[in-house]
This record gives sequence, C-alpha cells and structure tokens, in this order.
Amino acid sequence: MDATLLDAEAEAAVLRVYRQVFAVLAREAGAMIIDPDLLDADQAILDAFAEAGSDGLTVEQATVACRSYPHDVITRRFDVLRQYGAITKLVDRPNELRHRAAFAPYVMLMFLRRMSVQGGQAELHQLLQLEAHSVSDPNAIADDGRASIERLTKVFRLLGNELAILVSTSTTAQLRENAQLAWGNERLIEQAEGVHRLVLGRWPELHRDCTSLRMALAAYADAVQLAAGRLVERAGTTRALGLLPSETWLTFTRGSDPEALAAVLDGMLFDAAAPDFSAQTMVEAIEMGRRTGSARMAPPRPTADADAPESAAATDREDLRAEAERVLAGRAEVDIVEVVDEAGDWITARRVLAELTAAHLHDELEYELVWSDGMRIDPEAGTPWATEGVFRRVAR
Repeated sequence: MDATLLDAEAEAAVLRVYRQVFAVLAREAGAMIIDPDLLDADQAILDAFAEAGSDGLTVEQATVACRSYPHDVITRRFDVLRQYGAITKLVDRPNELRHRAAFAPYVMLMFLRRMSVQGGQAELHQLLQLEAHSVSDPNAIADDGRASIERLTKVFRLLGNELAILVSTSTTAQLRENAQLAWGNERLIEQAEGVHRLVLGRWPELHRDCTSLRMALAAYADAVQLAAGRLVERAGTTRALGLLPSETWLTFTRGSDPEALAAVLDGMLFDAAAPDFSAQTMVEAIEMGRRTGSARMAPPRPTADADAPESAAATDREDLRAEAERVLAGRAEVDIVEVVDEAGDWITARRVLAELTAAHLHDELEYELVWSDGMRIDPEAGTPWATEGVFRRVAR
C-alpha cells in the first residue's frame, strides 16, 4: 500500500510540473491557445512576477503592472495560469490574496518563442550534441547507444514525413510558411551521421538500428530536396523568402542604408489618393463590380509570321522613345513637377508618368527617371501633390 501511494505521489508531482509547463498554451480550461497575443499577455504577467520579488502579486497588482493589455484579458489569463498551477497562492490559506509564479511556464514561453522563429532547429542541434556526448561517455553501454539511435531515427522520420506530406498536399504558400523545417538540414544530417559513426564504431552489433537511422536521414534529405524544388518551381527563386531565417532579413533591414532599402521600390509607380469620390459614385462602382462577369478572354495570337513579336516590341520601344522626346522637347532633362503641371490633371499625368517609367526601365532606351525626397504641394494646381524628380537623357 505504501509503495502504491508513493508511486501515485511521484506521478502527481510529474503531472503538476507538466500542467505548469503547458499552462501558457491553455486559452481556457481544457483548451489550447490559438491567439499569439495571449502568449504576450502571459509573458507580461510572468515578467511582472519576476519584478515583484518574493512578496508576490495580487490580481489587481498584476493588472496594473500589465496595463498595456486590456484588463479582462489579464484577469482571464491570470485565472487560467492559476487553474493550471503556474500561479499559486503565496501561502495556502483561504483569504490569501498574494500569489507567486513558477519558473516552468516562463521556460516554456522562451522555448515557444525560439520554436516560432527557428522552427526548432536550434533545439535539434543541441539534441544531437547531447546524443554525441552520451554515446561518447566511457561508461555508456550498448543499450545507451541503441536508445540514442532510436530517438534520432524517430525525430528524422517525423521531420521527413512532415515535409513529404507538405510537398504532396499543401499549397505553395503553406509550404513557404513551413520552410523552416528545411533550415540547416546539411548540418543536422552531418551531426546525426557523426552519432551514427560513434555508435557503430563502439557497438558493431547495433548495425540494424544504425541502418534504420541511415534510412531516416536519406528520407529526410529527399524530402528537403523535394520541398526546395517545389518552392523554386512554383514561387520562383526571388519569392522563396521562407528559406531564409527571419533574423537574416531583420539584420539586412537594420544594417542597410536608405538607398538599399528604397531600391526595392525602384521602377514602381504609386497612384495618388483621390479624395473626391462621392458616396453615390462608390455605390455605383460596387454595383458594377458585382455585375462583372467571369468570362475569360482568349490570349492574343500572332496573325503574321514568326517575327511579329519582335516587330511589336520594336513598335513599343519607338512609341516610348517618341513620348520621352515629346516630354523632353529637345532638353537634356525636365522636372517631373513641370511634366505633371503640363498634363493638367492627375489622370493624364499618371499615363505620362507610366510611360516615362517604362522608358526608364527599358534596356534599349537611353532615358532615366530619378525621384528625390521633396514634394510640391499646391492646392491651386491640377494635381495638388507632386513628388519632385527629373527625367533625363543618359548615355548607355
């Protein structure tokens, strides 16, 4: 009887720790969290407990410390954390108002943050290092090596299966969102192969278990190749941004100068806002949009010989050249504000600017459109807001 009670007590202790750890995932009692903002609320509550010291906090003090969040959100999350044992009374008595927080939920929050950013790759690298240290221990036996190989085999089977399912059933957008599963795969495979060599070298009788690990690694490598190939094929190399860690893009934006960041928008023309729409005009536009049919137009087909596309391209090039020369009117450069004012209204100016932008981007034309940071604002002009810049002839 004593042994049974002791076993039950040990199981209850383990369960209590698990409940504390997973409390940050509980949206409500018996449910899992689905709103990432609630994780921020949990972290704010636990941060407040960390700052409070050994005196603890009451519910009211916690809501004041987390006043950047809605009051009802903090009180609800406080109750959920308390119900799961992540927050307990400072002293176990009926009228106790002060509470203390366990460290396990905060550790879980840190783990979740890293998982969301890196997809668990850092944790997997650490696992592989620990397994290598474990099988290298002089006191390790064959059972330790077998257990290590079995753990790694299951991990890489799960990774490979998940990627294979994503490749076969998911859209390109979903695959890009889960592309962190493929980060650092070469290094992961190398580390796993290192553990494999250590185990096989010390305990040759475990060759069957090692064969299972090699098969799991091969399946994972194949799944990674298929996932990357589908991303490049469907989304293009310039849009498969999920293949890079988010920290890489943050570092780029923090360390780049304004010119490098502005180059992303080079060649784009943004339409100005038109505040003169009446409510009736908006209603009519919506009604016309609802009546728009979904009939698909056949693509244009060349009616002449094979050099028709080239002739059309040459015609477009000469049309752009003629428009550019008309705007320049024999000058080396012209101010964009002047071009906008000569157009008279934004509808006409927009068409002219679009053609000047096309001439600027054309490889065979010797024109350049350069924007500056200034803006002309004149309520009396046909286009009140006009960004300053120049259109000029250059040598290419």
